[in-house]
Amino acid sequence: MYLLGEQSASADALINRLQSLPPQCLAGLAPCGPVLELAASEDLSTALSPDRLFLVSDGVINGSFAGRALFYWQEGDLLGLQQGPEWADCHLRSDGPLRLTPFLRSDLFQHMYADPLRAERFAAYLLGQMALLAHAVAEFKPREFRSTNGFKRVEAGAVLIRQGDLADHVFVIIEGHAEAFVNGHKVGEVPRDEIFGAMAVFTGEPRNATVIAREPSTLMLIPGDQFLSMTRTNPKIAHSLIDSMARRIDQLNRQLAASNNID
Repeated sequence: MYLLGEQSASADALINRLQSLPPQCLAGLAPCGPVLELAASEDLSTALSPDRLFLVSDGVINGSFAGRALFYWQEGDLLGLQQGPEWADCHLRSDGPLRLTPFLRSDLFQHMYADPLRAERFAAYLLGQMALLAHAVAEFKPREFRSTNGFKRVEAGAVLIRQGDLADHVFVIIEGHAEAFVNGHKVGEVPRDEIFGAMAVFTGEPRNATVIAREPSTLMLIPGDQFLSMTRTNPKIAHSLIDSMARRIDQLNRQLAASNNID
């Protein structure tokens, strides 16, 4: 789900990447029925069952509030994640034919959380959409009231996180690559699409490593309070991220032990 209107180059690149994540997460899960082939419609609500989520296989769906078109979903996106009374006024329509692949909502979430990698990709999909919407909303605010969430372009050598600093954001590298250092010693790589900086946000402790861009990079910044809010409302996402961070910590410990043995 994305806001209508012109997007920055960084936002376009992230949208393209986000659209590739749901098909990866759904690999191995059978649809709960045949692909829905729908004609252009001014109201899609009667065709979409609330107990199902739909992978948009072809076409574009527009969502509006109070008669104003604001959102759209396109090929590769998951439709139906947003539910509840706060979405009761959301009106869905399409100007052309659609192909939607249906999945039972309960089966889809069970499938997502059964594998840590799928859960991490699903979390990246949700966090990416959150950052896109927050970035777009910030564009409507006067500059002096804008938050620091959204996207940031940095050059090689830029310090993304400094060891000992307080943690106020979680980061994802959209384009580029970075390296992590502890007390001046390199301890790991931070590749593209990696969620980093979450541990200090979870614990409230100062950053335990310095992260430096190895090449020109584009970052997605997610305010810590928004990140924590999402993990509180969906503990399984938090659990999968903690599992992922635990694996990385174990890898770092092994690297440090090997380095000490060499010394």
